[in-house]
Amino acid sequence: MKKLIGMAMLLALAACRAPAPDSTAPAVDTAKEPAVATSTAPTEMPVSAVPVADPAPAPSPTPTPTSADDPTAVNQSIDDLLGDHERYQAVIHQFQKAVADKDAATVASLVKYPFTATIDGKRVDIANGEAFVQQYDKIVTPAIANAITQQKYSELMVNYKGVMFGSGEAWINGICKDKACRKFDVRVVAIQPTS
Repeated sequence: MKKLIGMAMLLALAACRAPAPDSTAPAVDTAKEPAVATSTAPTEMPVSAVPVADPAPAPSPTPTPTSADDPTAVNQSIDDLLGDHERYQAVIHQFQKAVADKDAATVASLVKYPFTATIDGKRVDIANGEAFVQQYDKIVTPAIANAITQQKYSELMVNYKGVMFGSGEAWINGICKDKACRKFDVRVVAIQPTS
C-alpha cells in the first residue's frame, strides 16, 4: 500500500512539474512596437488589421531559426501572419541595400505616408517622400542605419504587427488596398530610435 501511495505521489509531482525550457519557444518581445500609422484613405489599413471571420488569439512573436542564414522559419511566419513572403523579402532586401548605400530617395519610396518620425526627440509628421529625403539624416541616424543593415534575414522577428529590424528600429508591414486585403503594398511603417 505504501508503494502505491508513493508511486501516486511521484506521478502527481511529475504532472505538476513545469516543462523544461524550450529553445524554440517564443521569446518575450521587449522591442519597441511601431507607432500606429494613420491614413487619410478610408480603404487603407495594415494587413494585420484586416478583420477575420473566426477571431483567434493574437499570435505571439515568432522566434527565428537558430541556424545561420536559414530563411525557412521567417518565410513561413511571414506567409502565415502577413502574406506572400516573396513580396516582403524583396522589400526587406531593397530597404537594407538602400540604407547601406545611403540612398535616401529609394528609402523614401518604400515608406508609407503620412509617416511619423522622431527627430531630435520630437514626433514629426512627414507628409511625403520629398519631406522624408530632406530629413533623412535625422530620421535614419547612424544607430538606426546600423540596426537595419546588420539585421540578418534569418533572424528577423515576425508577428501580426509586421517584420521587425533590430530592437524595433524599423518595421515593415503590408498596407491593404481593399477591404478583403487581396491587394496590398509592402511598406516601411516605422523607423524610430529605441533608446
